[in-house]
Amino acid sequence: MILSRFRKSASQSALYATYSTIVAQSRQPRFYAEWNVPDTVTGRFDMISLHLGLLMRRLKTGQKATREFSQNLFDLFFKDMDRSLREMGAGDMAVPKRIQKMGELFFGLLAGLTDALEQEDDEALAQVLKRNVYGGEDTAHLDELCAYVRDFAARLQGVDDDTILSGKLNFQTND
Repeated sequence: MILSRFRKSASQSALYATYSTIVAQSRQPRFYAEWNVPDTVTGRFDMISLHLGLLMRRLKTGQKATREFSQNLFDLFFKDMDRSLREMGAGDMAVPKRIQKMGELFFGLLAGLTDALEQEDDEALAQVLKRNVYGGEDTAHLDELCAYVRDFAARLQGVDDDTILSGKLNFQTND
């Protein structure tokens, strides 16, 4: 009986599976090796934020269950970031401030992505990605990342809620 309290529920398993899929997608080597996304802690945070933001944008239009799932993904993401900061040696006093800053960055990215994609404004999307992924620096690969983001967002729109909520979201390795 007590062991059942330590088991993950089906919904938690689906949540972890979906989060793992998003993290795996954000770690595609081409982002770092070909498209010059900085292969740093910040660059990896930015790419997870980008993919998670696109998924959360997709989930916000769904039923109550999808919105709750989206909130749970967000909570899991920041729990993971908290753990990562502590593993890197951030002290108890510094972690909340850094998490707050990360939250602000994430919500800024999410708002910018949402506006640019809903307005179908390629220039605005490019500016969001330049600011949030490339640290404001010019890059020859910005157009490629913009095309990828538009395609990824469109593909997410084509995934039904049940697939996401069941943790079966899947993308081919080099998407």
